[in-house]
Amino acid sequence: MSKIDELLLKYCPNGVVFKPLWSLVYFDKRFNGVDKKKQPKVLAFEHVSAEKLKSLNSGGNVRLLSTGKFDGFTSVDLAGESLNEGEVISIPSGGAANIKYFDGLFVDGGNILCSTRDKEVVLLKYIYHFLLKNNDFIQSCFRGGSVQHPEMAKIIELLIPVPPLLIQKEIVNVLDNYSFNLITLKERLNNEILTRKKQFEYYRDELLSFDGSVTIKTLGELSCIVRGASPRPINEFITDDPHGVNWIKIGDVQPGAKYITSTKEKITEEGAKHSRFVKKGDFILSNSMSFGRPYILNIDGCIHDGWLSISNFQAHFVSDFLYHLLSSTKVQRTMKQKASFGGAVQNLNADIVRSLELPVPPLEVQKRIVVLLDKLDLLTTNILTALSKEVEARQKQHDYYREQLLTFKELKN
Repeated sequence: MSKIDELLLKYCPNGVVFKPLWSLVYFDKRFNGVDKKKQPKVLAFEHVSAEKLKSLNSGGNVRLLSTGKFDGFTSVDLAGESLNEGEVISIPSGGAANIKYFDGLFVDGGNILCSTRDKEVVLLKYIYHFLLKNNDFIQSCFRGGSVQHPEMAKIIELLIPVPPLLIQKEIVNVLDNYSFNLITLKERLNNEILTRKKQFEYYRDELLSFDGSVTIKTLGELSCIVRGASPRPINEFITDDPHGVNWIKIGDVQPGAKYITSTKEKITEEGAKHSRFVKKGDFILSNSMSFGRPYILNIDGCIHDGWLSISNFQAHFVSDFLYHLLSSTKVQRTMKQKASFGGAVQNLNADIVRSLELPVPPLEVQKRIVVLLDKLDLLTTNILTALSKEVEARQKQHDYYREQLLTFKELKN
């Protein structure tokens, strides 16, 4: 029997009192879903816009409490009149249910903030863990169009078990310890990803560096490079016909993927006549925003004018070698330097890609380099996969114990 079980048996053998969230916490002044009679005190934390949050970010010791997953930091001086101090739980006033707990100096970036009514009755950190346990319910309370907002009238009625304070403290200690270990493991994984990525890029760039004995030619001399095209208005050419033509968009690309294997939408044969048809084995590159990242097609389809295609290179390049070459630090840097500016957005056009000067070693040499890079890539992938599985297992363990520790029998009157 665990210490918590022993405490429950000793202090609440018949069950635990459940209370609605609104009776345990105070909300800030922008919260208007509570009966004023039930809400005798209001916290009036000043919040700032997302744009101002970015301008305040200075790496200081004041938390910039955003509505997103990640926070920044600022200084007391920069925070000025927006500075707050206290122990709070934040529920985003828009977006997704990124619930956070914080105790200290902070600037609020548009959250619904709450603090405990009575620390001798309930710990705010305990409530925070219970809200995380019910994150799916809270997320289901977010409604709206492009930006969703929480229906707080539902959230405040969430019933929270309130065991004696010493039991709450023990539960918080156990869950905080699990959370700390999980965060540490995730940081280790992120650091390992960065380290292995840099290691792979170093060896790739070394293997793709050649002396004067290798022929240098422009990519335009060795392949066909064209821009995509879009039938307009595109909505008139989208089809549910399973035999339609694959319509390849940036959203069809998986993070970190080398290949494009499927599309979410298809266009009609008529639409394909007004677009650019590409074939399996061709390369495509996005020509704006995060431009220049190469992808190899594992499907036939059509591309819009946000893509460039590279085809007919097989006489000069092994496909995987060209992929590594286009991904190399030198070539990526060259594309960025040559990209023209259309306002604040860099654009990569076909002429820039045609002008890229690339080494053209014999095909057998290319194959040997690909084998070496594939082995290094496999080793890196295996290490990161093992770490990712460990993180996943720890996350499940954490969620399991949180579920168990925060599940109580309700005390009946």
